[in-house]
Amino acid sequence: MKKAAHFLLILSIAHFFAPAHAQDTKQKGLDAITRQAVQGQLEFLASDWTEGRSTGQPGAYMAADYIASLFKVYGLQPAGDMVFERPTREERMAGKRPSSYRTFYQSFNLIETRSSDDHELSLTETTPEGSRTLNFAYQTDFSVQASGISMEMELPIVFVGYGLTDKENDYDDFKDVDVKDKIILRLSGYPGQNDPSSKAYKTFSKDWGRGRWGLMFAKNNRASELGVAAIIEVDPGSDVTEAWAANLPFRINSGNYEGEKARASYYETRMSLPGSELGSSTVRITVSERVMNELVKDSGTDLESFQEEVKSSMKPDSRVLAGKKLRVKTTVDSKLIRARNVVGVLPGKDTTEIIVIGAHYDHLGIHDGWIWNGADDNASGTVGVMSIAKACMATGVKPEKTIVFCAWTGEEKGLLGSRYFADHPYNDAKMILNLNYDMISRDNKNDTLGNKCSMNYTKAFSVLEELTTKNIADFDLNLDVNFRPAERPRGGSDHSSFSQKDVPIIYFMAGFPPEYHQPDDHIKLVNWEKMINIIKIGYLNIWDLANSEWGASN
Repeated sequence: MKKAAHFLLILSIAHFFAPAHAQDTKQKGLDAITRQAVQGQLEFLASDWTEGRSTGQPGAYMAADYIASLFKVYGLQPAGDMVFERPTREERMAGKRPSSYRTFYQSFNLIETRSSDDHELSLTETTPEGSRTLNFAYQTDFSVQASGISMEMELPIVFVGYGLTDKENDYDDFKDVDVKDKIILRLSGYPGQNDPSSKAYKTFSKDWGRGRWGLMFAKNNRASELGVAAIIEVDPGSDVTEAWAANLPFRINSGNYEGEKARASYYETRMSLPGSELGSSTVRITVSERVMNELVKDSGTDLESFQEEVKSSMKPDSRVLAGKKLRVKTTVDSKLIRARNVVGVLPGKDTTEIIVIGAHYDHLGIHDGWIWNGADDNASGTVGVMSIAKACMATGVKPEKTIVFCAWTGEEKGLLGSRYFADHPYNDAKMILNLNYDMISRDNKNDTLGNKCSMNYTKAFSVLEELTTKNIADFDLNLDVNFRPAERPRGGSDHSSFSQKDVPIIYFMAGFPPEYHQPDDHIKLVNWEKMINIIKIGYLNIWDLANSEWGASN
C-alpha cells in the first residue's frame, strides 16, 4: 500500500500542477475518440465478412489484417515477429542482400483436438478378500472431455472437496493431500453456494458467485498447476445423464433450434498451447450418480455431509479414497493450427518497461450456417484497444512509458493468445500494467440508466480506483463503476494471464447480456455512449500512468 500511496502523491502533483499544454495534449487524444470512428471499426469487425473470427480460421485472419492495418494507419510501430527475406539468385547478382523487418503479427502454434467415442472407464476396488473391477459404458455411466493427447492411465482417486484454493480467505482443498499424477474427485461450485445464509456463502460468493466459467477456469487451472491427471466433477442431486439418452426425438430444443441432432458447436474442439511437456493436459470426466456413489462407498467420505458441514466449518476434508483405482482410456484426433496475435507499439522515452493494453478479437465462428458475430464479445473490446491507440497517437507526444497495443486470439479456447504473449512479451521488457477490455458495449437487465460497468483491479494499487474516479469526474463521463479489487484478479478473461505473473491489471466489462455466446450478439444492440465512455476512461487512465513514475515504485 505504501507503493500505491507513493504513486498517488506523484500522480496528484502531476495532475494539479501540470502545465496547460500537457492538459491540452491529453484533450487532443480524448477528442480523437468519436462515435463515428468507434462505430465504423465495430461495423466491420463484427460483420459477416469476418465469419465470427474463430481462432485460426480465415475470418480471424481477415480480422487480424484489418486490426494491423489500423495500427499502421494510426502510426504504431510493428511489435510482432521478425521476418527474414532471402533474395533470389538474380536479386543477389544485382546486389540485393538478405534483409529483415518486424511485422504486426505474433504467430504461434496451437494443438486442436477433437474427442472420439473410443473411451473406457473402469474402477478396481481392493479389499482384504481380493479385488473386483467394474467396467462402465460410455455415455451410459460416464462421459469424457479428453485432453490434448490420447492416453491410458490407472491411478488412485483423491477426494478434494470443491477443488478450490482461495488464499485470500485461507481456504485450500489441496492442503495436506498429494494430487500429482492422481485422479481427483471434486464437487461443482464452491462451499455454501446454495445457502445464502451460510458463513461459506458470505465468504466465497463475492469472488466466485459471479460467473460459473471463471470459477471453473480457476479450479481447472489450479488442478493443472498441481499436476492432476484427471478430474471427476460431481453435483449430488443433479442428473447429468439426461443428455446421454439415445432415443429422444427432437432432443435439442432451444430458443432458436429444435431437432434430433445438436448443431455443430465451437466446443466440439479444444485448443492448447503445445508447450515443452505433455504433462500439462488434464482429462475431465463426468459420471452418473451410481458411479459417483460407488467411488465414495466405504471410503469414509459422504459428499452430502461434507457439503453441509463445510458451510459452517470452512475446513476442507480431503483424503485418498483408499483401496480404489480408476482406469481411464481416452482417444482424440488432433492437428496443428497456426494462429496469431496482433501487436503494435508506441515507444516511450523508457523502453525497458511496457504497459500492455489488450482485448481478444476471436469469437465462436460459423456453425451450420449460423455466424456468431460477437459484436460485444469481443469486437467491442478490440475496438477499444484500437481507439486508445488512435487517441495516444493523436496527442503528438511521446509518452514517458512504452505502450504496447495487443489484439489476442484464442481467448475463447482458454486465454491462449494472451498467455503466449505473457510468456513472450515484446522485447522481453518488464510488464508493469495490463489494461484488459472484454465485452464493453452492453447493459445488464438491471442497468436502467445504461451507465453501469465493472472494473476489476489489483488490490494493492488502490490508486487505480482513485485515478478512475477522478478522471470520470474531471471529464464528466457518464459511468457508474462497480470497483472489484482482488489480490490477484482472476476469471475467464485475458487479464488472468498477466495477474498470474503478478502484473497489476485493470479490467473493464460493461455487462453480461443474454446474447452472450449466441449468434444474435449483433451490433444493433450496442450501447454506444457507454462503450465510448469506457474507452475514454481507459485512455485517460493509461495516458496518466504512462506519463508518471508508475512502474518505478512497483
